[in-house]
Amino acid sequence: METKWLEDFVSLAETRSFSRSAQLRHVTQPAFSRRIQALEAWAGLDLVDRSSYPTRLTPAGETFHSQALEILGALQSTRNMMRGHQVAGQDVIEFAVPHSLAFTFFPHWVMDLRKRFGAVKSRLITLNVHDAVMQLTEGSCDLLIAYHHPSQPLQLSPDRYEMLSLGHETLAAYAKADDAGQPMFHVPAGPSTKVPYLSYASGAYLGRLVELIVKLAPSPLILDPIYETDMAEGLKAMALEGHGLAFLPGSSVKKELKSKRLVRAAAPGVCELSMELRIYRERPEMARHIKPGAQALWEFLRDSN
Repeated sequence: METKWLEDFVSLAETRSFSRSAQLRHVTQPAFSRRIQALEAWAGLDLVDRSSYPTRLTPAGETFHSQALEILGALQSTRNMMRGHQVAGQDVIEFAVPHSLAFTFFPHWVMDLRKRFGAVKSRLITLNVHDAVMQLTEGSCDLLIAYHHPSQPLQLSPDRYEMLSLGHETLAAYAKADDAGQPMFHVPAGPSTKVPYLSYASGAYLGRLVELIVKLAPSPLILDPIYETDMAEGLKAMALEGHGLAFLPGSSVKKELKSKRLVRAAAPGVCELSMELRIYRERPEMARHIKPGAQALWEFLRDSN
């Protein structure tokens, strides 16, 4: 049995809605339903009455709900107690950062912070966007840094979480340069030309933004997926070898553009999208734990905007 199943169940008991709880727990509804079913299988009986709407708990579910709250409360108290012993780690700020930002943006950002803010001791937790968000909602990090686009907002309630903007960058198409310095592949291509496409894995945040770029393209893009990964760095490595075209954040290709190993695969302003870089935290009045260093950094970033 996993503790996240208990958290799922408590959420369902509060919302009485599988779809709403799935949204709050940052999972798809089918995945959320499977986790509730797994909990019921572990308990050995039905906890949810699925014949009613809004969803109701069975009598056994009501009993289990109160026990789940006690268990989760005890676990959180124990965790807070253990954190109280981590005196040596109180000055280490824990950041949850998606893979696409961890290798390029974050190192430069921290170096700039040290020049303007002072020394920063940090621990980097690198995950996909979904799991990075979960780190924040579960209280497992101090700060979350992620991309934002209005078409794909993170499901973080502004009542509980606050954010600051760290700037913007562009997601655009890049390809290896040929001997003449021109892209080996480009978009838009001819009406029947298939372009070898290095794609993000299904469900990846940047992949959903690429889908929007394709949808808004001035003419149809015929992209032929030949490789897939959820990491921008993996796509860049394949693009550098000339395998195909990839849509990459600008911060990830600065060195490659300067050395002309990669070039833009579309005209300026075409097949690109601007993203905002945001940093999030739990509001102090609701936070389970606030490190002085994280609070000082947040105030510095807020006052610098």
